[in-house]
Amino acid sequence: MNGPEIHISFAPELRLFVAAERRNGRTPFVTDGSSTLGHVVESLGVPLTEAGRLLANGIQVQVSHIPAAGEHIEVLGVARPQHVPGAPLRFLLDVHLGTLARRLRLLGVDAAYESEDIGDPALATLSAREQRVMLSRDRGLLRRRELWAGAYVYSDRPDDQLRDVLQRFAPALAPWTRCTACNGPLTDTDKQAVEQHLEQGTQRSYDVFAQCTACERVYWRGAHHARLEAIVEGALREFGNAAV
Repeated sequence: MNGPEIHISFAPELRLFVAAERRNGRTPFVTDGSSTLGHVVESLGVPLTEAGRLLANGIQVQVSHIPAAGEHIEVLGVARPQHVPGAPLRFLLDVHLGTLARRLRLLGVDAAYESEDIGDPALATLSAREQRVMLSRDRGLLRRRELWAGAYVYSDRPDDQLRDVLQRFAPALAPWTRCTACNGPLTDTDKQAVEQHLEQGTQRSYDVFAQCTACERVYWRGAHHARLEAIVEGALREFGNAAV
């Protein structure tokens, strides 16, 4: 490119997206003189889903701003908690985030999940159609223009992933109200109503059950309940009480 030279810097949390030589503060960048600031930011590796306020010489500008010669551009991170206007807060997770999806559902958070790789265009279209925040570690997917909203999942560890999403979006928590298998709502039920779904040992050992109103899966406090309870208690302790 042979256009205006600007200087650009990125917030510390965004530096993992950019080349090593741009991770230590302000660096020069030659633009083409016509590209928007949003295009410049993405061309340097940062998905716009992760960019918060954009400053040109200390003044906030929009992604449509055309950088001028000599401007100092600062790209800040997204403010937390992040408010997503326009629809109830709900999520869509790609094929690589199944554990995170199940943990969000365990906490009562609406989290749709694709267990098969349906492709980036289909995921982006689904995000837009259902107005869901796309959660992914795929930077290319998060750059798709048809996305309704999106967020990069910064860790590959489920514990850290859950903490990151809860901190960033502060969703209302209502544990034990959503099916971890299909995302449908749970309802209390009695043993007689679901006994055809139960092994004899389960029928003898447990008396309290819930059932998914969508897929009819039955839940009870079985061998894994203590582990799930620990996840729930940790989330409530750190991020607030369950929604009423």
